[in-house]
Amino acid sequence: MTVATKIIKGNRIFTGLANEPQKLAIAIRDNRILAVDHWENIVSWQGESTEVIEVGDKLVMPGFHDAHMHIMLGSVFSTQAVSLFDATSAEEAIQMVVDYAKTQTTRDWIIGTGWDHTAWGDTVFPTREQLDAVLKDRPIVLLHAEGHYGWVNTKALALANITKDTKNPDYGIIVKNENGEPTGILIETAISMATDLAYDFSKETFKEMVESFLEKAAKLGITSVNDLYASRAHERLQQYDIYKELDEEGCLTTRLHVYPPLNGDMGKARMLRTLFNSEKLQLGGLKQFIDGVVTGHTAYMLDPYLDRPDSVGDVAYPVETLEKWVIEADYNGFAIRFHTIGDGAVRLGLDLYQKAQQVNGKRDARHSLEHIEIVSPVDIPRFKELGVMPSIQPYHMALMPRESHTTRVGEEKQPYIYPNKTLIDSGAIVPYSSDYPIVPLEPMLEIYHAVTRMDITLKDTWNEQEKVTLAQALKAYTQVPAYSVFREQELGTLEVGKFADIIVLDRDLFACPKEEILETEVVLTLMDGQKVWEAVMVK
Repeated sequence: MTVATKIIKGNRIFTGLANEPQKLAIAIRDNRILAVDHWENIVSWQGESTEVIEVGDKLVMPGFHDAHMHIMLGSVFSTQAVSLFDATSAEEAIQMVVDYAKTQTTRDWIIGTGWDHTAWGDTVFPTREQLDAVLKDRPIVLLHAEGHYGWVNTKALALANITKDTKNPDYGIIVKNENGEPTGILIETAISMATDLAYDFSKETFKEMVESFLEKAAKLGITSVNDLYASRAHERLQQYDIYKELDEEGCLTTRLHVYPPLNGDMGKARMLRTLFNSEKLQLGGLKQFIDGVVTGHTAYMLDPYLDRPDSVGDVAYPVETLEKWVIEADYNGFAIRFHTIGDGAVRLGLDLYQKAQQVNGKRDARHSLEHIEIVSPVDIPRFKELGVMPSIQPYHMALMPRESHTTRVGEEKQPYIYPNKTLIDSGAIVPYSSDYPIVPLEPMLEIYHAVTRMDITLKDTWNEQEKVTLAQALKAYTQVPAYSVFREQELGTLEVGKFADIIVLDRDLFACPKEEILETEVVLTLMDGQKVWEAVMVK
């Protein structure tokens, strides 16, 4: 008779198959689920060596699966950079940089992330002179909260050979003043002119970063992630060989699904698909950008920006290039993910996928569009019709003041800013994620904002009609991302035969006030049937 390695007994087990938790027990053998049933029916699986974990009224659920995040970029920001998210002014952010620089004596470059001048009440970008006044002898590159702008000092500009005569790179802007001199703000691909130098870490350091990420993910109950290409500004951070090493060493405690750039190089993509094909490391597909962000007027819109009526933004690549890449990648069986924030980018993304279907034939492609901050209601039904997933990050709506969007798009579009429930109700399959490190990795932030629609103030809701239920939010963070990587038969719910990727929360989310969601912590994480995080003895 087969004996369970572990049995979890709880009053509140959310399998993902129902909309409420149930009193159940889960029998696990090695890395798979043997049975999910009432307590009395699980006893037959128990042997002398079985570890029985009784959790009482704590919530048991499938491990979280973050469907869109960036491991290496997040690892740099969490281990090699100063966080500026709490800064309330340029002066405060600069002082944080100065204090951090005093502690960093082994590297020349000072890296930071998280500043946002709009949250400070400023309408113009900060300048290099502000940084030069306190730290002029060491190069500084500070990434904006959205990740699409960089703020650098004069030393960084000099090392990057950026002068008044330097031309903008493709889909990038070196912001210059009325005299033609660089101000210290680099937008989109221009950021790479500094970060290519700043990200010059050793392989050992990169490996330590990934190991640090794995520890963080386990503590947060994240058992799977989709690791997406982070943009041309951060290509130096593509270190996939480290993932392979850790997988072969048996050190991956989170399942990784990687998405290198969609760039026309099918040979490399096919090679990586063959190379990354284990239970813990797989090629999920390919990722690319169609547009930028609303705050930088680089999101591609159907209509001109209110505060810049001569512009609808722009696309990151010529449409003909994007179409060629999509048709070729679709023909080769790759799932594609496009960054699409503006309603123009969303429509173009849907058009590209529709074109691929017309050329290659319709298949179960599971392509997606990422972010979808603004969408035309005309395009909402097309997601289901085309089988395209709208990939949502619920906390994004609270990342910055709502004025960052409402002052730029017309009033008729505002009910469709940061849609969520509307897309789910349309029949589209909607996975959730964090977009870490643009926002913290914590799934509870995403769950909270999905069910409350609280804005940045945490006092007022925004487009309250887009609230979802707790069950919908949890499924969007577990079983739907498993579907996004064609692994719904292995991951995402607590069912017989699936991998034992299971977490225990310190409280029952279904029974506590919504405000407590933000306080909720993971007390136990099983990945592949093994304990990879345990906060306390679970009773």
